[in-house]
Amino acid sequence: MNSEWLKSAYTEYFTTAPKKITNLVMERGQGIHLYTIDGEKYLDFVQGVAANALGHCHPTLTAAAVKQLHQLGHASFNLVSYPSALALAAELRKWTGRMDKFFFTNTGAEVVESGLKLARYITGKSSIIAFRGSFHGRTMGAASVTGSSAKFRKHYAPFLPQVYFAPYPYCFRCYFHQKPETCALDCLAYLLDDFEHFIPSEDISVILLEPVMGEGGYVVPPKKYMEALTTLCRDKGFLLMFDEVQTGMGRTGRMFAFQHFGIEPDILLLGKAVGGGYPLAVLAANREIMDRWPPGSHGSTFGGHPVACATGLAQLEIVGASGFLDSVVAMGVLFREQLIRLQQRFPEIGDVRGLGLMNAIELVKPDGRHDPEKTAAIVAHLFSKKILVYTCGVRGNIIRFMPPLNVEEPVLDRLIDALDQAFAAARKTI
Repeated sequence: MNSEWLKSAYTEYFTTAPKKITNLVMERGQGIHLYTIDGEKYLDFVQGVAANALGHCHPTLTAAAVKQLHQLGHASFNLVSYPSALALAAELRKWTGRMDKFFFTNTGAEVVESGLKLARYITGKSSIIAFRGSFHGRTMGAASVTGSSAKFRKHYAPFLPQVYFAPYPYCFRCYFHQKPETCALDCLAYLLDDFEHFIPSEDISVILLEPVMGEGGYVVPPKKYMEALTTLCRDKGFLLMFDEVQTGMGRTGRMFAFQHFGIEPDILLLGKAVGGGYPLAVLAANREIMDRWPPGSHGSTFGGHPVACATGLAQLEIVGASGFLDSVVAMGVLFREQLIRLQQRFPEIGDVRGLGLMNAIELVKPDGRHDPEKTAAIVAHLFSKKILVYTCGVRGNIIRFMPPLNVEEPVLDRLIDALDQAFAAARKTI
């Protein structure tokens, strides 16, 4: 198959429903780099949308996958158990605290579906609280609790009933026009007021939250909000479920983002990086919750796939090693400092935010409004320099950066230099 045929094959053979960002056809990847079928090399700050925590084709993970493939590919975790899945569960338990039992499935959307089913099953209650700006997946249940963009819901109604959306604590664009130093948690008070008007609190099964918002804008909530929300759940008897599909497995400099806030959910949802770049998602909860989910009430044909579990286990041993997460924190601080210096030169960068190596910049017009046009120009300039980045946010004015957790400083320096050039060029053309 020649390269020209490969470049044209996608639109011939596949639906255009998934939005393609580029028409590149990648032949291989190594670390931070992707290589096209024509031999072009790109710096990849997307990394499978944060699924490749250690970059492309990490040799230890590849070796684990190959070894497992030679032993056993698939037999269904519904029928038998696999050593790699059992070992991964044992290692995960060392990090998940009270959440000591697991359900393994394949994708982030599937694990969200699993969490919603579990919450409704064990509580016998139907109502769910989600958040404006949230993204939890594209299957029907997951889309029902997604509030990051109307495009994910267009023409798919009716959705799950009894889903309500609360305002996320998005301090840079506070719904209540407050400042962090004067914040009185009006966003939480708004939810409490809803209980008086149209959400009977006794019907609520679960509050579902991203402890750092992903698709909606890489928003880090204030610690006092997270503490207050946890207290609310404990006082009202709601289950608290954290979607850490994008934040989990070291992305924020802790194994899980909730650890930054000194709290712990009742149900934890993991995906993306948990499989070391292979399809795997994990639901974790304590045994009191999990043991109320009886045999046959849920399942997954490919969940706990032995190859994905083998690579996930190999990755966890690296990410969980002494000093690794400290290096993620340090590199994240360095990167944000570089972005802040860039912001001082280019005030169209309205906000710099993030934790660990989960970081973003939000682009604004002089009056503070969103600036998707300049964002697109910056992304296009980076692409012309063979650097891949991804946008997020409902208005497409946020650029997020998802390098491998083992990224080296010179790579970040190159990105900063390219961003500097991109903003300078955009000023001349827009």
